[in-house]
Amino acid sequence: MTKRRLPRPAELREILRPKPFVVDPVERRLAGAHTIADLRAIARRRTPRAVFDYTDGAAELEDSLRRARQAFRRVEFHPNVLRGVADVDTGTTVLGKRSALPFAFAPTGFTRLMHHEGERAVAHVAQRERIPFSLSTMGTTSIEDVAAAAPEARKWFQLYVWRDRGAGLELMRRAHESGYDALLLTVDTPVAGARMRDVRNGLTIPPALTPRTFLDGAMHPAWWFNLLTTEPLEFASLSAWGGTVAELINKLFDPTLNFDDLAWVRENWPGKLVVKGIQNSDDARDVVKHGADAVVLSNHGGRQLDRAPTPLELLPATLDALSGDAEVWLDTGILSGGDIVAAIAQGASTCLVGRAFLYGLMAGGERGVQRCVEILRAEIVRTMQLLGVRTIDALRPTHATLR
Repeated sequence: MTKRRLPRPAELREILRPKPFVVDPVERRLAGAHTIADLRAIARRRTPRAVFDYTDGAAELEDSLRRARQAFRRVEFHPNVLRGVADVDTGTTVLGKRSALPFAFAPTGFTRLMHHEGERAVAHVAQRERIPFSLSTMGTTSIEDVAAAAPEARKWFQLYVWRDRGAGLELMRRAHESGYDALLLTVDTPVAGARMRDVRNGLTIPPALTPRTFLDGAMHPAWWFNLLTTEPLEFASLSAWGGTVAELINKLFDPTLNFDDLAWVRENWPGKLVVKGIQNSDDARDVVKHGADAVVLSNHGGRQLDRAPTPLELLPATLDALSGDAEVWLDTGILSGGDIVAAIAQGASTCLVGRAFLYGLMAGGERGVQRCVEILRAEIVRTMQLLGVRTIDALRPTHATLR
């Protein structure tokens, strides 16, 4: 028969150890974020619905994005044991230069809508973590201001070809003179995709105060206060806009874009050239013939053509088609360090991460982006250790297969 007794005070002190209260609300929020999904949940609470949906959503039925994420869920890891993994090196070489982690910050449009600190915050983290940062043509901080905010960061500029070729030339000139060492030419946006969440939310850039957004703003007063009391939105590439994202894309971008335009960009850009938005191996081979140093297998995060090919599944055929003539990068659907390890094991040179850091930005500004990197780095290191791999270069297709 069990004999019961009252616990002694000393015994209670051992188990009753409440966590100290954290005064800083941002620090308190981020302390509870252990995965990118946690950051996403915080971001959803912190930002107006239209802004969150702009980041979180995709085109039409959102099948492209769903399939991309499902592909990573289908990955099966094959670990080796007894390999001595106390020290893991997560660094890799991208376009001839060292990156401390096997991913870069992808170009994202309208970033200061997510949080008023915007691109400067992301560039600060990139500089601190020694990974590349990409500024979008549709970014909300100018080329020069980003360069001044993070002078030691490795910076890339993402370009859409506009109807006005002179504007494109001017953007390339400014980026080169500001120290951006690579150009990411995005080729999958001849017209805007049908992003139905944005349509239903009536999202405009900048947001308009309608009865609906006013009510939503009442639930997110800090976001509106920061938007209205900081510098007005300034785009990397144009002075102002007052319509929807789709209207802006269809007004500015050139739907006649073709391989002659790629040759024109190559002729006018003196640095490394990356072509983003490749969705089959034939196009990958053709853009490399036209001078691309790297290609990005991407369906634009599922935001353009719904039911588009899944980048992870395109990777083996693209690598075979290029035979080492150019680097092959990958984006879309990446929400964990394990996803990144899987892509690198399958042969990608690096990955571009977009939504993940935007969730962090919405959750806590620069500190939220920093938390995103901390989460991804910890997951990359742990996955490599459990696979029995000490360096990024040691990852092989046999380590990660698609079931």
